[in-house]
Amino acid sequence: MTVEEAIRTSIEYETRVRDVYAEAVSGAQSAEGTRLFQLMMDEEQSHVDYLEAKLDQWSKDGTVTADGLITALPSSGVIERGVGKLRDKVGGKPGTVELQFLSKALGVERETSEFYQRMVGELPAASKGLFRRFLEIEEGHLALVQAQIDQATGSGYWFDVREFTLEG
Repeated sequence: MTVEEAIRTSIEYETRVRDVYAEAVSGAQSAEGTRLFQLMMDEEQSHVDYLEAKLDQWSKDGTVTADGLITALPSSGVIERGVGKLRDKVGGKPGTVELQFLSKALGVERETSEFYQRMVGELPAASKGLFRRFLEIEEGHLALVQAQIDQATGSGYWFDVREFTLEG
């Protein structure tokens, strides 16, 4: 895949994820769910805008960098260290509708992360920085969504670490 194709494909992935969150914003049944989904939708829209600017940069001078790429969310490591604070920020357990949206979001976030992982492995070194940064951001998104699902389902896991067991 060329760098230009990778950027165009990234735009498609980010648009798809944004649209999942947009659907969730309009369908959420709680204020907490709406706020979380709105934050994620805005984040994904900023990714689309950023990638469109990078595509323009690539078209003009054949370079692409990761400069200026920011996120409103903490990294997955920060999320994992701040579990208690995260629970306070994103509210209580989501309802059934929110859980359905979270499950859908987890799927598209995972696919997007896997795409960025492939791009980091395949693209020339000079272009990897952009996709490496997107991979870091998407890993944070995955951690946040998974944390909400774990909390909502009472699975006994928090960030894939077992909190408790019913076994003796």
